Amino acid sequence: MPDAPNTALIAVNLGTPDAPTASAVRRYLAEFLHDRRVVQLTRWLWCPLLHFLILPLRGPRAAEKYAQIWLPEGSPLAVHTHRLAQALQARLPQWQVADAMRYGQPSLPTVLRQLREQGVRRLVVLPLYPQYSTTTTASVTDVLAREAQGFDVIFIEDYAVDPGWVAAVADAVRLWRQRNGTGEHLLFSYHGLPQRIADGGDPYPQRCQASTRAIAAALGLREDQWTLSYQSRFGKEKWLEPATDSTLDALAARGLRQVDVVCPGFAVDCLETLEEIGIGLVERFSARGGQLRYIPCLNDAPAHADALASLVRRSVGPAA
Repeated sequence: MPDAPNTALIAVNLGTPDAPTASAVRRYLAEFLHDRRVVQLTRWLWCPLLHFLILPLRGPRAAEKYAQIWLPEGSPLAVHTHRLAQALQARLPQWQVADAMRYGQPSLPTVLRQLREQGVRRLVVLPLYPQYSTTTTASVTDVLAREAQGFDVIFIEDYAVDPGWVAAVADAVRLWRQRNGTGEHLLFSYHGLPQRIADGGDPYPQRCQASTRAIAAALGLREDQWTLSYQSRFGKEKWLEPATDSTLDALAARGLRQVDVVCPGFAVDCLETLEEIGIGLVERFSARGGQLRYIPCLNDAPAHADALASLVRRSVGPAA
């Protein structure tokens, strides 16, 4: 194992706007939605649609949603990701630990350049996406292929069934329910994906299913006590099913009045968990006579940092 100054861990998350304003959201979405991994339409069709229709309409609407969840320190995703990196640094004192974003700031290319200038030669790159997908994890490898020349890179591409991470999620759910009471049903909600991408071989649905079954088993849940669903659909094409919103409608129709929801596909809380689930779907379920209770992400909880630090050490080997 090289000396400490020559080794670094980068925890990479998706990204976030710099401010809850329409202009900042448009800049962020433009970078995000230009990635061919995210949107695979031909550029001559997609670019005009993006810049002249989607961004002008979606930017202000998304900014209003971000404003509802913005923290005094900034975007929840950025704040929690940075705190998680600090917690990892405390557990890996012999390394440098940095957080980076695939889209937005601090950008992954910028962090790579800074580490190179500091003399780092060995990198462990940990995308904070527990379940592998070509639309997320593989996009990080695209950047590394362009920007990480000269580094010795160890890439952790998936931890969907890592025992430490599974235990951390299960323990967080268990503790939350001990404090707040146990709902009638537990919903596992993951970010969605166009069905055609899954049909093309992306293993994401199978990885989400594996995570869910492992966490449910750790919690001792029966099959009828939990459901897996997918949220955050965009556009008109078919996405992975069942959808979280329609699943909640069906649970309400069955007479369930108190449902707990957890989002194990998100390492830290963000717009999709805090606003889409914690505000939008809470209101939707309430309108149907029920109470939807959101269980927060692991964020920078000690058990989360412990699990990821252990995962990182194992990726390098006994010398770590």
